[in-house]
Amino acid sequence: MALSESVTTCLSPAVHYVICKLGFEKKDTYDINNIVSENGEICWQAITDHVCYLESDQSVDYIKSIRSLGPVCESVNLHFKSLTKEQFVGQYALWFQWTNYTELFLEVFDVLQYTQTAEIALGLMKLTSYLERALGDVYLLIGKDCPFLLRDLLASEELAVIFGQAVMNVLRVFIGSPYGLNLRNVLWHGFASPQEIPVKYCAMLLFLTAGLGQLLQTYLLQTKCILIHRPYVTFINLEELNIFPDLNHEMLSVAEDLVKLSSFVLKTMLPFWIAALTAFKQGRYADCMILLLPQLEVGLRLLFTATNKCPNRLLTAEMLAKQLNNEEINQLPLVLEEPSMEFLWDFLNHQEGPRIRDHLSHGEINLKAFPREVANQIVAFTVTLLCRFSDGDMVAFKEHVVIKPLMNCASCYCSRFHPISCLKKQVLECMKSIHLWSELPIVPEEQVQAIKGFEGNAEASTFVLKTAEILSQLQQYMPQNCYSSDDPVNSDQTDRLLTELCDVRICTLYSPRSVLETLVVLRKISTQCHQVSEQVIASIELRYKQRINKTLRSRQRHNYLRMLNSIKFLSPVLRLILVLITLELVNIHSVCEKNPFDYQQYLKFLKSVLQYTENLVTYTSPEKNKWDETMELTNKALTKIKRFSDKN
Repeated sequence: MALSESVTTCLSPAVHYVICKLGFEKKDTYDINNIVSENGEICWQAITDHVCYLESDQSVDYIKSIRSLGPVCESVNLHFKSLTKEQFVGQYALWFQWTNYTELFLEVFDVLQYTQTAEIALGLMKLTSYLERALGDVYLLIGKDCPFLLRDLLASEELAVIFGQAVMNVLRVFIGSPYGLNLRNVLWHGFASPQEIPVKYCAMLLFLTAGLGQLLQTYLLQTKCILIHRPYVTFINLEELNIFPDLNHEMLSVAEDLVKLSSFVLKTMLPFWIAALTAFKQGRYADCMILLLPQLEVGLRLLFTATNKCPNRLLTAEMLAKQLNNEEINQLPLVLEEPSMEFLWDFLNHQEGPRIRDHLSHGEINLKAFPREVANQIVAFTVTLLCRFSDGDMVAFKEHVVIKPLMNCASCYCSRFHPISCLKKQVLECMKSIHLWSELPIVPEEQVQAIKGFEGNAEASTFVLKTAEILSQLQQYMPQNCYSSDDPVNSDQTDRLLTELCDVRICTLYSPRSVLETLVVLRKISTQCHQVSEQVIASIELRYKQRINKTLRSRQRHNYLRMLNSIKFLSPVLRLILVLITLELVNIHSVCEKNPFDYQQYLKFLKSVLQYTENLVTYTSPEKNKWDETMELTNKALTKIKRFSDKN
């Protein structure tokens, strides 16, 4: 990828002009005392007067506005440089409280005092993310369902009511509009190198954030409203994210050497890479991710343009898409290979994955509590890309004793957060829950038979036989090398079969709509089965305890025995459903081959199974306890499943 040596900017000529030159064309100077009073009160009119509008439709003229606001930004920047930290805190700290992250905005002031360009860009990325989050909280004072995109948020009537339309227009000049400076997006998507972001724009956004705090306080006092902040997102089940070994000092030293040699790294972006690795070593894991994730995107974009022979798309490419704009196949997934593609989708895109960049770039995470485990995975994965994609001879690095384990982990990665993978986890969790039934305390069989007026074993046995027959039919559709049971309703053998089916690797990349629709229904069925199992466990434990303590009334005793009779067939029936949906999962891509009519009939069948499991949840709930009705339901469901099995 010799392209990495020749590229001097990732900004288009037009964007480069807007960010790097336009705001410096006017040489006017403005007295800061006309913009902010001695006690820190911001005069918004002195700022909004510089926003220009098109004569045609009175929309913002971004070019003229940036040119006019440039000297104002410079005055604010010089003002901040003239203040000590104590003076800044005294004048402005109060006005950052509305963001729920005062400390972060005070840190940005510290950054402004120095000249490290990577740190300025980092401060600006953090500032824009948490400003967006705070604005979303304000939006919810009078609106519902906060817009996901910053541009929609800043264009909303709700914020215009609270802050004023002119103030919103000022913000849109700096962030939230592709026609303005668009500082948030050019940084978070890795288009701007450290030296391409003028410090004065970071200073101005810090200043504007304080000004918004002053306007908001006035609004809250007038309306008696209370600003409520949404809770931060937290990463759960961190053990699921542990793929790579923990990065030690030696690994990080090798990574620093790789960064300087690998053609995956644009030379103009090198300060970001060095700052990211430094942040990791210092335990600033969120900072590491904020610096590294945009550079991962840049490297992939570089690889995309080289692989697809379209260098002109370095400034715009959607790297992970299946097809290019001309409908040709994107070659990047073939070059990256399936394990790496699945890792990227898992950690960045899939809804049930950590979605690290989404959460960080929208200010949804407590930066101080960002887990090392998550950062470790992204850094380690990125190191493998640095090794794999280089013009030079990187064999020595690939075989390095500390790098080889990382390469091995990356090469065998399987998706953990695609709906296919999530369904596998659900099935196995449900299987474990049903397995617990055999360990539950129950009254001896002879006591059940001795109770006058209680019958039912015959019907339960019939259902078990029906279940065994269907399971035997399904055996012929099992993948090769999967376990074949000679006793289909044997719980241990069925559990082994389910485990082996869930071990089958299934392609997750670019799943068609029909596959995703089917997965939604299959996952709902699994969820309902699990809930039935948990309800049965809770009911049996409770009723057994009541029976031992002799606190069951006569009707409750009979109901308890009906429940015991029902679980004799419910256990194999639930296992049958798990086998059925897992078998459908293994063959999930065959739905793409169905014609529209057959596909709709197939979905209709799956939804009938879902309806059965939903009714089971209702009838087995502590409030209903309708165990006789479960027999009737099950009889109908088994008939439908048998018919489906015969037909297919």
